[in-house]
Amino acid sequence: MPLHRCPSAPALSCALPFAFAAAVLCPGAAGAQQPAPAGCTGPASATWIDVEVEGVRNASGLVAITLYADNSRKFLVKHGSLYVGRVQARAGTTRSCIFVPAPGVYALAVYHDENANQVFDRTGIGLPAEAYGFSNNPGTLAGLPTFRSVRISITRSGLLTRVTLKYP
Repeated sequence: MPLHRCPSAPALSCALPFAFAAAVLCPGAAGAQQPAPAGCTGPASATWIDVEVEGVRNASGLVAITLYADNSRKFLVKHGSLYVGRVQARAGTTRSCIFVPAPGVYALAVYHDENANQVFDRTGIGLPAEAYGFSNNPGTLAGLPTFRSVRISITRSGLLTRVTLKYP
């Protein structure tokens, strides 16, 4: 079973199957607690993660990263998130650091807000008009992912997760 090698810690590997590990958090570095990088978004705390948003087609607008607590009833509902961090989009991969309240289980929803209006735009029939993605990169052909499929465990600061955008 192939292992996912974590780029931030070349000597360490996540002991997870690659298909699952591609979007799962991996150790950033061994040893003591790392200080948060400059520019982390969200209410400051002792726990933070790095988020790499892949597949960004251009540098227009913002990439919004929405953090949800481990509560399926609040996932993707208005005012259900803990925090929305927004960073300038970068073509290819947009990187960001976000604070989380404490170690625990969370979920991420991401979208490329190309027009920077801070709203996830939809078409006239309610389909997404902007690129989107979720933690763990679940399939979305049949609709929104289940909450269970997007949950990620954040055990300590400095972990990395990757989200791949899907354009409509």
